[in-house]
Amino acid sequence: MRGNGKKLTTLIAGLLLASGLVWPMATAPTATASPAAPAWPTPTGQVSVNGTISVPASGLDGGMRRYCCIGDGGQEEDQDPMFLLAPGATLQNVIIGGPAGDGVHCSGPCTLRNVWWEDVGEDAATFRGSGDPAFLVDGGGARSAGDKVFQHNGPGTLTVQGFQASNFGTFYRSCGNCSTQHQRDLVIRDVTLTRPGNRVAGINTNYGDTARFSGLTIVNDPDRKMVICQKYIGNDDGDEPDENGSGPDSTHCRYSAGDISYQ
Repeated sequence: MRGNGKKLTTLIAGLLLASGLVWPMATAPTATASPAAPAWPTPTGQVSVNGTISVPASGLDGGMRRYCCIGDGGQEEDQDPMFLLAPGATLQNVIIGGPAGDGVHCSGPCTLRNVWWEDVGEDAATFRGSGDPAFLVDGGGARSAGDKVFQHNGPGTLTVQGFQASNFGTFYRSCGNCSTQHQRDLVIRDVTLTRPGNRVAGINTNYGDTARFSGLTIVNDPDRKMVICQKYIGNDDGDEPDENGSGPDSTHCRYSAGDISYQ
C-alpha cells in the first residue's frame, strides 16, 4: 500500500490524541505589536496670535486650526504663554505652531484634549493652581522641546494619556526648585515617546511625588538610554536639585518591566 504511510501515521496520532495518551504540541504565542501612534493632523486654517489668549472656564475648541506665533522660540524662562486657561477650562482641537512662547498655562484644573505642539521651544504646558487640582492631557502630541514638554509647578495630579512626543529633553518635570513646593502626582498611560529624549519623568522624592506608568512605548532606543523615572531632592531656594537615583520602586516610581515596551 504505497503512498498510504502518511495517512496511517496521521490516523494513529489522532487515535492516541483522542485517548489522552499524548498531548497536542504547544503553539508559540502570537506577538502583538503596540498600536501605531496617530498621524500628525493637517491644519484646517490659520489663526494669527499677537499675545496671550485667555481661555474662560467654558473652554475653547480650535477646530484643528493652527495658532501661531508668540515669542522667539528660545529657552528663556518667564515667556508669555500662548494660552492661559482659567480653572476648569478645556482647550481642544488646537495645533500650536512655533514659536509658541511658553505654550499653555493652566491656572487650575484643566483639560488639554487633542492639542498638538509643532515646535515646543521652552515648555509645551505648565500646570499651576491650589488645593488638589486634577489636570488631564488627552491625546495630541509635541515635537522639539529643547527643555521640557510638561512642567508641573502647582500641586495636584497630572494624567497624560494617548499622547506622543519626540525630540525632547524631559517629558515631565515636577518643579525641582520652585519657591513654593508641593507633593505632585503623575499618571502616564498609553503614551509613545520617540528619541532623541533624555528622561520620561523627573520627580522629587523628598516632597512625596509619585509617577505611575502603563502602556508606555519608547521608540528608537535600542540601548535603553532614556531614563524612565529620575528621582531628585527638590528645594525651594532656586538651586539645581540633586539627583536621587532612578528606576522603579514601590513608593515613588511605580512601574514594572511589563509597563514599558520598546520599538
